[in-house]
Order: sequence, then C-alpha cells, then structure tokens
Amino acid sequence: MLASSLVVTPVTGTFGAEITGADLRRGFDDESYARMRRAYNESGVIFLRDQHLDPAQFVAFGARFGPLTKSKLYPWKVAGHDELQEIRKEEGADKNFGGNWHADQSFRAHPIMGTGLIARKVPAAGGDTAFINMAAAFDGLSDGLKQTVRGLRAVHTDAHLPTQIKRRAELNRDRAPGDEVQPDEAIHPVVGRHPETHRSVLYINPFYTVRFEGWTQAESAPLLRTLFEHALRPEYFLRWRWEVGSIALWDNRQVLHYAVNDYPGGERVLHRLMVEGPFLQG
Repeated sequence: MLASSLVVTPVTGTFGAEITGADLRRGFDDESYARMRRAYNESGVIFLRDQHLDPAQFVAFGARFGPLTKSKLYPWKVAGHDELQEIRKEEGADKNFGGNWHADQSFRAHPIMGTGLIARKVPAAGGDTAFINMAAAFDGLSDGLKQTVRGLRAVHTDAHLPTQIKRRAELNRDRAPGDEVQPDEAIHPVVGRHPETHRSVLYINPFYTVRFEGWTQAESAPLLRTLFEHALRPEYFLRWRWEVGSIALWDNRQVLHYAVNDYPGGERVLHRLMVEGPFLQG
C-alpha cells in the first residue's frame, strides 16, 4: 500500500479522522505509516472500514504504532495470539464491557498509549463507541480554571470498582499469600502535554480518577464533576458506527471512550489490542 492512495477525512470539526484507500492486508510502507501516525496524533482517533484482517494481520497493524501490551485482570485471549483480547457481549446479555467514560488503564504508572479494536460481529443497530476529545475540552476551559487545574495532580485507581474487585478475587483464589494481584494506583498531572503534538490535554476520567493529590475525595468531587460535565459538551463528542471489518485506533492520552449498550438481545464481538508509547509530559 502506497501513501499516495490514502485519503484522510475529518469525522467532526473537532477530532477524529477516517482513512480510506487502505488495504492493511497488503501491509504499508513507511510513508503510509507516517501519514496514519500523524492523523492519529492530530485527530486523537483514526477509523478504517472494510479491513477484513485475520488476527495476525491485526497484530501486525497495531505493532507498527508501538509495542503491544496486555491487561493484567482480563486475559480473554484470542486463540494463538496473546496480544489480542476478545471483547464480547453474548446475545441476550444485559451488561456490556466498557460501558462508562474512561481512558484505558490510566491507573498504570505508565498508562497505555493506544487502543485498537476490529469488529468481528456487530448487532443490526446500536453498539457504537463514543469518544470525547480531552484536548479540546481543556482548550474550552476558562482561563481561571485552566490556571487552577494546571497545578494539580490526580489519583487514578481501580481499587474501588466492583468488576475489578470481583476479578482480583477470582485470580487470587488459588494464589499463595504474598503473591496476590493487588489494585493499581498511579498519580498523573491533571494537565499534560502531548509528547508529539505538544497540545495541552485534560487527563482525568470519571471511572478511574478518584481525587486530587493532597485532597480528600469529598473535597475533589465538586471540581471533578465540573470538569467531567464540561468535557461532555457536544462540541467535544464523536460517535462511531461499527461494521464488520471496521477498525478504530485511539489515543488514550487525549480521548475518553464509551461502549454504548443500546442493543438488547444483540451480539457484539471485537478484538482488542493495546499499544505502549510515550506518555503525556507533565
């Protein structure tokens, strides 16, 4: 695949880019990768349709963007490919996976740079993934609030979440004392600078961010709520409709995402990979 065949089209006026003219099964040259990487950095999330890749080809695509990593709690491996996880909602199930606003695993000391999904099965309607641009959200804050949050750091943890508590209990059932899987917790600047675009980003999320460093949760709650509500403005929002063979690759450093659970009785299966890379600069 040659770079000259690629067309990059904005999805909204704020962020997101759809790339056409690509056949990832054939691989791509360095110039094509550079164009996709630039679109990824500048738009926060890139989308490609009609990419009917087998697991090995999808792994090869993700690995061009950086080393692949795994989830500690949720293996759900795709057979023969430890780098991939299967994200599945069975037909007739009520709950889905990822149905909340978050950036993937921000509780890590070095959070995941990127997440990629490829759709294997999709419901007849619904099951979209929604995104929020947290760089645009920061830009939209008042000057006074920007000044306030620039000096703050926030605590990110999975210790309080029922699904993670249950999963750790399952993993620890047969482990020896001292070898248990422990909750993760990390502290990150509330405002970081993107290492490649140098744009300021509001780095918090309502799923993993519990308080500001040096503040109690009760003291933190009003300001966190104000920031979250601001980020949910339609100007910073994008919703992606899946088709079989669609790919989304997003930058966890600058976007939040949400798996929309609006397809009762349907089935949805995607393969996920996670990419390591440089984190936001303080």
